[in-house]
Amino acid sequence: MTSLLSPLWRPPLHSPPPPSYFGRPTSSVGSAEFGVSSRFGPISRRKCFWPEPPPDSLRTRRGRESVDLKPEFAARVRVSPSGTPSGPLSHKEAVQAPGFVEFITSERVKVVAMLALALALCNADRVVMSVVIVPLSLSHGWSRSFAGIVQSSFLWGYLISPIAGGALVDHYGGKVVMGWGVALWSLATLLTPWAAETSLLSLLAMRVLLGIAEGVALPCMNKMVARWFPAAERARAVSIAMAGFTLGNAIGLSLSPILMSQGGIYGPFVIFGLSGFLWVLVWLSAITSTPDQHPQISKYELNYIRSGRHEPSEPVAKSNTSSMIPPFKRMLSKMPTWSLIVANAMHSWGFFVILSWMPIYFYSAYHVDLRQAAWYSAVPWSVMAFVGYLGGMWSDLLIQGGTSISLTRKLMQSIGFIGPGIALIGLTTAKQPSIASAWLTLAIGLKSFSHSGFLVNLQEISPKYSGVLHGMSNTAGTLAAILGTVGAGFFVELVGSFRGFLLLTSMLYVLAAIFWDIFSSGERINFDETDLSPHSGSTTAS
Repeated sequence: MTSLLSPLWRPPLHSPPPPSYFGRPTSSVGSAEFGVSSRFGPISRRKCFWPEPPPDSLRTRRGRESVDLKPEFAARVRVSPSGTPSGPLSHKEAVQAPGFVEFITSERVKVVAMLALALALCNADRVVMSVVIVPLSLSHGWSRSFAGIVQSSFLWGYLISPIAGGALVDHYGGKVVMGWGVALWSLATLLTPWAAETSLLSLLAMRVLLGIAEGVALPCMNKMVARWFPAAERARAVSIAMAGFTLGNAIGLSLSPILMSQGGIYGPFVIFGLSGFLWVLVWLSAITSTPDQHPQISKYELNYIRSGRHEPSEPVAKSNTSSMIPPFKRMLSKMPTWSLIVANAMHSWGFFVILSWMPIYFYSAYHVDLRQAAWYSAVPWSVMAFVGYLGGMWSDLLIQGGTSISLTRKLMQSIGFIGPGIALIGLTTAKQPSIASAWLTLAIGLKSFSHSGFLVNLQEISPKYSGVLHGMSNTAGTLAAILGTVGAGFFVELVGSFRGFLLLTSMLYVLAAIFWDIFSSGERINFDETDLSPHSGSTTAS
């Protein structure tokens, strides 16, 4: 029977074994042997060839002895929870770069949206005093310099918590620390009306508590972004979170006069305080510290996040309490650390000077009423949120296109410092409030490029100690903010004009940009001395 059917019968083709990502010989690609039979017996063994793939194709790379895990290729490799490759993904598991719809509907975007809301509340709670300080000063007879001291009392608490808060974030994760932080600063905001009516000491105490609680916000944001986002999306994620941070300024400055007219001078404190407690309920019930713990995350998204993080996953909590003490001496011995400290100090100087004094500046220099002064001060912060996101997208595109991380961060930070420095000079020449608001909008909009500069660089040079690094640089930034906020009040009283202080701030912006461009780095720095061999350097390529 077989001999009668032999002209029609062919044995099954024996295809080569499935390709392996880790070590299949290149010579086995492209051929397979099979036999041909007839009624007279086997005729020959023939070999069938198909075209060899190009040298740089994905298929050829699979056959090499070692595989260079580029971001677009690493997504096709299964990664274990420890961060090491554990084999190839199946065809169904292979992770492609997400599209726009997948990105905006992903669990990681929900996390950064909640972070943006928290940072919006953070700034709205602190900026209320910038508006309320005007009627408070009139009712209590405070001078400009004393009003500056009251506003800076927030920064006294903000000076205490960032380093300790950063260490707690590195140890326990961002979810728990952020939840406690928002709950405490919402309580301080809610109790501010009572404190103001009780005594000046009580008011200052509530402002200090507000600063202590809000000091953990940015380290928590940085840690959550580092855990939830691959490296190629982090600048965009930070920009989204910081968009909420800057929109909080606009919300606080624009809504406070309206709420004051409807609910009295203390109405904004009650509304924003209660909103914070509502946020805490949603945060604790819907968010996890890491994507691995999230019950609803898809396998696709989890593999994509793991493969693009470029560093091993970190445990949420560590049992060894000695690990909570960071290597401060080694951190401070590296110039990239000092570039982060200087950048954060200058960023905070400009941020708090503009945030605290712009309503008073428009009120005194252009003689507009309080609601108009708040509006002129709020518009630039709305623009900052939009421009900051564009800067984050541009930063990610530059890195994906082959630009080094170091050069990208230097470019973003230079725009974020030199741009505002030039715009503030223009602000001092404005004769009308609308022109002044336009210059202020340009200054604050360009300032948002810093979010894709030093703020992302904190995660890049040391993911392990990003919280502590943020805390250290934030402490320096808080000292600079106190000096700028209080100093502006005394400067205005001595000189009689705010324009000279704006020119000083412009000069400091340019000097900080030069320092950053010389000493910053996008390379990974190992701050653990025990991890360094005698022949190893202090940095590794990012």
